[in-house]
Amino acid sequence: MASRPRITALIVAAGSGSRAGGDLPKQFRLVRGQPMLRHSYAALANHRQIGSVFVAIGAGQEENARAALAGLAPANCEAGSDTRRESVANGLEAIAEKGDTDFVLIHDAARPFLSQHIIDDLIDALLGSPGAVPALPVVDSLARGNIVLSETVERENLWRIQTPQAFHFDVILQAHREWKGVEPTDDARMFMASGREVAIVAGDEALGKFTFAADFSGPEMTPTIRSGSGFDVHRLVPGEELWLCGVQIVHDKGLSGHSDADVAMHALTDAILGAMALGDIGDHFPPSDPQWRGASSGRFLTHAMMLAREAGYELSNADVTIVCEAPKIGPHKAAMRERLSEIMAIDAHRISVKATTTEMLGFTGRQEGIAAQAIATFEKSR
Repeated sequence: MASRPRITALIVAAGSGSRAGGDLPKQFRLVRGQPMLRHSYAALANHRQIGSVFVAIGAGQEENARAALAGLAPANCEAGSDTRRESVANGLEAIAEKGDTDFVLIHDAARPFLSQHIIDDLIDALLGSPGAVPALPVVDSLARGNIVLSETVERENLWRIQTPQAFHFDVILQAHREWKGVEPTDDARMFMASGREVAIVAGDEALGKFTFAADFSGPEMTPTIRSGSGFDVHRLVPGEELWLCGVQIVHDKGLSGHSDADVAMHALTDAILGAMALGDIGDHFPPSDPQWRGASSGRFLTHAMMLAREAGYELSNADVTIVCEAPKIGPHKAAMRERLSEIMAIDAHRISVKATTTEMLGFTGRQEGIAAQAIATFEKSR
């Protein structure tokens, strides 16, 4: 074997997914906005050590597969079969015909959320073992029974097996060619039946398998990252206080408008509401409602952050840009970041405050008003 093993991946995507319901086989249904097959294909095709990816698909699924993988590295689509074992066998024979593989990773398309570290660990394990699988220890109590429980089953040394399952290619190919037993649940069972050992690497809860209709409506279907943008403008007038990012700035004019007219905090609030698809600041705090006249814009920002956290998201970062000729924002940026940090209850290093001018062009250039834009990005926290 060469010092750098040649590695191929095989994704099994030939099933009908009847238990999952729906009009499409489950491997082509949308998960987090993309066909399920696309997630794991991208993870394997983009790995630095994997040379090519084969996909075993069912009869008549060519167009679905082509659409699911559009724009990614070209796929080697092979005909699957009625059983998983036969689909894998067909894929392995196609890889053998190509003739340049030392290791193979066999993965189920129904496990879309494959991380790079799982792939790394499996490849590392194959340097010392002919086979390896990701697995999680069983933590729930186990018992046998029918209508009522009978004896308890010891859970020590019991594992939940996942995919990809990784093997020295020539050995797993031989195991499939020689298999004459009952239909196996996975390739590791066949591999062990041929007298080879299979190493265990740490699995990942995110690698859960999509099987039933309910799996397509759980929290894992919600995007893990959401972003929103906000933009606001207020007029500069004499006799008003000037508040920007929760900091009062001494200036000969102040901003007129909704609440204390903190244009930067309004833009940031709209960015947060936009990320959560919850409308805009006017929907939550109508300017026609007298109770918000002169109110601190910090109340609006706090409310938007509360809604995001209630939806299970935490701020990754926020970026605010203030557009004005005067006053100079630079001397106040640090204080602005700290004040926003307090209001939003996050670390200041997640917040950026910048300023720019329009080179004396437009209403900001004529110092008639101040504009602000903001972007907020959130990650799923639960």
